[in-house]
Amino acid sequence: MKSSDEARTIFITDFDLGRLENLLGKIDMTKSRDTSHLEDLEFELGRAEIVDPKKIPPDVITMNSRVRLLDIDSEEEKVYTLVFPHDADPKENKISILAPIGTALLGYRVGDIITWQVPGGTRQFKVVEIIYQPEAAGDYHR
Repeated sequence: MKSSDEARTIFITDFDLGRLENLLGKIDMTKSRDTSHLEDLEFELGRAEIVDPKKIPPDVITMNSRVRLLDIDSEEEKVYTLVFPHDADPKENKISILAPIGTALLGYRVGDIITWQVPGGTRQFKVVEIIYQPEAAGDYHR
């Protein structure tokens, strides 16, 4: 679930947009139990601003970004990498874009608050830092 600013601009490269649309096209949403986050992702991609990789703001979470999040309730910080499903590895804190929290991360900026529905209620995370963003590092086709 996206937080407060539903009208914020999502920046994405044409390369990542194509890969994500291809990925979503392979999912049978009628057979999945909870697909609302995937529908949110599809909606966000539909209104995203396609940007040249060299022009993506360096404070935006993009695919393969490594980010530091602060759990507002527990005040615990965690570092996660947003990845495509085949690279997901919970032991290495690599979160799939198709997981609800992964879907929620895409497009947020440093300082933003992400509100995420979990089985026990709602969690809030603040984007503290983008440790690595491929576009800012010059890694345009990872």
